[in-house]
Amino acid sequence: MYYISKDIFKDNKLIPVIVQDNKTNKVLMLGYMNLDAFEQSVKLNKVTFYSRSKQKLWTKGEISKNYLLIEDILIDCDQDTLLIKAIPTGPICHTGMDTCWKEINQPNFLFQLENIIVYRNKNKKEIKNSYVVKLIEQGINRIAQKLGEEAIEMIIESKNNNIRNFLNEAADVLFHYILLLYVKECSIHQVIDILQDRNTDK
Repeated sequence: MYYISKDIFKDNKLIPVIVQDNKTNKVLMLGYMNLDAFEQSVKLNKVTFYSRSKQKLWTKGEISKNYLLIEDILIDCDQDTLLIKAIPTGPICHTGMDTCWKEINQPNFLFQLENIIVYRNKNKKEIKNSYVVKLIEQGINRIAQKLGEEAIEMIIESKNNNIRNFLNEAADVLFHYILLLYVKECSIHQVIDILQDRNTDK
């Protein structure tokens, strides 16, 4: 499936591996593979690293279930570094962010917010008093109702001259909209794809 020579792992050499989001091209994380980790990755189609601290294989997401599903594996011209294009099934960083890399420029917080929602719901047993978890537990009807309420409040504020209040209500609408997308098992990327398709000249 992947045209990578196993010779690069001779003498059980560790190879640095950069993981990139196959859709957005964002760099997600960096880890290391030996031959066993590489073969396990190909077998499972999930990124599996070799932990230098624990000295054993570990599949990304084996605890959090936030896997990295492999789409392609590339090797650089020096034959000593791998690039894996993958589809993340949830936040990649333990902080709940979608990448382990801190960006110098301000990232798109809407995607971060989407990942925070996913992270909090998946770890609801450990996270106390989460508004996200409480609303999800109330069900989709309550979330849809809440979005409608926030939308009405935003419309009311649009008739007034207090921009700060209007922006606060707009922020509430965005948050509950993203939450509703998540509960419907949809994502911001899917909405963007539809908008881009509509904007494409045919």
